[in-house]
Amino acid sequence: MRLNGRRNSSNVSDRRGMSGRTLGIGGGIVGVIAAVIITLMSGGNIGDVIGNVAGQYLGSNVTTAGTGQLSAEDERLADLASKVLAGTEDVWTREFNRRGWGKYECPQLVLYSGSVSSGCGHATSQSGPFYCSADQTVYIDLDFFKSMENQIGASGDFAYAYVIAHEVGHHVQYLLGTLDRAHTAMAQTDEKESNRISVRLELQADFYAGVWAYNDNEMFGSIEPGDIENAVNAASKIGDDYLQRKAYGREIPDAFNHGRSEQRVRWLTKGIRSGNPLDGDTFAISYSAL
Repeated sequence: MRLNGRRNSSNVSDRRGMSGRTLGIGGGIVGVIAAVIITLMSGGNIGDVIGNVAGQYLGSNVTTAGTGQLSAEDERLADLASKVLAGTEDVWTREFNRRGWGKYECPQLVLYSGSVSSGCGHATSQSGPFYCSADQTVYIDLDFFKSMENQIGASGDFAYAYVIAHEVGHHVQYLLGTLDRAHTAMAQTDEKESNRISVRLELQADFYAGVWAYNDNEMFGSIEPGDIENAVNAASKIGDDYLQRKAYGREIPDAFNHGRSEQRVRWLTKGIRSGNPLDGDTFAISYSAL
């Protein structure tokens, strides 16, 4: 992925190295994929399932706290995350203007290590990346990218960018009202149907990640040979069916809440090919057609 010469976002708060209270399940990245599977099985992104409690206000400028030693790779990944976030800001600002959706309010991005306090509660690295609509912030421990490569064989800067763009996709859903409408509907139905609504949300976020990729490449020429393949490989490794088979040796379709691997690949790819956010209404078609 070509990022040389690209601007960094001013909406990043770097909390890596800060000490913090940990949950009973413990912090750290060890076993993160297994923990992510559990999170997926119990309701999706941690920002969607833990209660709304008071969070820490996030500043708009990049700040670094803590005394932990960061490797050159740690710093490279932080720079990548900041540049990718800047790209989402540029793309979605243009798209909101183009579609008459009003002003695009940029989300914050918090980089942390171990554990973090958010507007949706306290979380650890084991939760994986998540978006919290209560404070309109994406949270990520960059060690997750290393675990993607080591534990599920998904790697490459564009794959990492896809993860960030997917979470920003949830922010787009929040701004458009999709997220609130879906959560209201989920609270008024049974678990099986609630999971199906969650699948629609997640596949649309995958599609929005693809829309970002198309437009970011159009604006900046960011996509290099092999990038799309890396992103598609990552999408195929985080489908509910793949993760369930990895964790339990079988699939539990009624518990799917992010979508099958082939669905995630299909909607990501559709967004990359289309570039038009209007083509990604996952709520307008039958569940079986997703």
